[in-house]
Amino acid sequence: MASKNKPIIDISFAYNPLEETLEYEYKKKAVFIGIPNDFSYNENRIALTPQAVATLVQNGNKVRVEHNAGKASFYSDKDYSEAGAEIAHDKANIFQADIILKTAPIVKDEFPLLKENQIIFSTIHTPILTKEYLQNCIDKKIIAIALGSIKDDVGHFPVVRSMSQIAGINSIQIASHYLSNNQNGKGVLLGGIDGVPPANVVIIGAGMVGEYATRAALGCGAQVKVFDNSIYRLMRLQRTVGQTVFTSVIDPILLSKVLKEADVAIGALKPKKGVVPMVVTESMVAQMKKGAVIIDVSIDNGGCFETSEITTHKKPIFIKHDVIHYCVPNIASGVSRTSSKAISNIIMPLILSISETSGNDKNILYNRPGLVAATYVYKGKMTSKALSQKFGFKYTDLNLILSSNL
Repeated sequence: MASKNKPIIDISFAYNPLEETLEYEYKKKAVFIGIPNDFSYNENRIALTPQAVATLVQNGNKVRVEHNAGKASFYSDKDYSEAGAEIAHDKANIFQADIILKTAPIVKDEFPLLKENQIIFSTIHTPILTKEYLQNCIDKKIIAIALGSIKDDVGHFPVVRSMSQIAGINSIQIASHYLSNNQNGKGVLLGGIDGVPPANVVIIGAGMVGEYATRAALGCGAQVKVFDNSIYRLMRLQRTVGQTVFTSVIDPILLSKVLKEADVAIGALKPKKGVVPMVVTESMVAQMKKGAVIIDVSIDNGGCFETSEITTHKKPIFIKHDVIHYCVPNIASGVSRTSSKAISNIIMPLILSISETSGNDKNILYNRPGLVAATYVYKGKMTSKALSQKFGFKYTDLNLILSSNL
């Protein structure tokens, strides 16, 4: 009986004195974060909201925000100051930070301010990306991470996913706006009323943008037809929207027929090898109704309408063949407050986890495959295979760099 009360000794037990345990207590690494004022490329968003900044500061990190960086998203310098951030009027002071958070690509005036080993989170616009831009990143020996290429734990792209959801919903709101008479539209209500049929909405692409555009259009009561060459995406859309929707593969004859009756056409195709397939010819557009509205969300990657030309948030439309064209890249920036919150919800936990990582930048990236996949330049080396092939740079596998000398 006495043996049952015998204490169990296990080698996993630690018998260090309390003082010794405290001596080796883990200390997290505070980071210095800089947020510049992004105003190029139709940008109105900011990477962190004041609430996110407050969380980072309360966890021992330092945040410096450029004057009026949040103005376009209706966040004031006072909001950020009260959250614990420093406000800087000189952009050079922002680029003293260890980590720079940008919602637009790096612009020409910012390259001289970059410093070696600095981590830069920013968007990159693939259609207008140049070899000179990438060479500048390489020469500066920074660690360049593309926001849109960051993956989560299940392999999804959370920033792209959120912006696609916003773009899908917003495209229907934009279409509704330009259908009104005071915008030279047809004077058509999307949902119709008793005795009056609703508008016809054609959505080309059944990805995330197409799915949320479909949800929004159905919510308004419109008649919706969706085209995509992926049967899987069409099946998924049918399942997720919760009701039967007309769907079809992209048959040019059927698509042309449907577009003739369309009040709204949404272009939401995914790019193939960086370019969106152009599936709507100019002759198809010419046969559309007078005052119909085209929203080419795919313009970020070239557009899927032959008549599409890039426009801006300040001058968003043009009329061709009596059809209104809205071809603004970065549609999500047009609802900057919502978009900023969405980006901030993704970036803040990531930066917080980085601040809790001890050691050098290799440790920051090591065991974070989602960040590794998004890192296209690492300390003078091109680490994106796709970009290296496209622009003729020597490719270096980042995983090999990270696994050496850890």
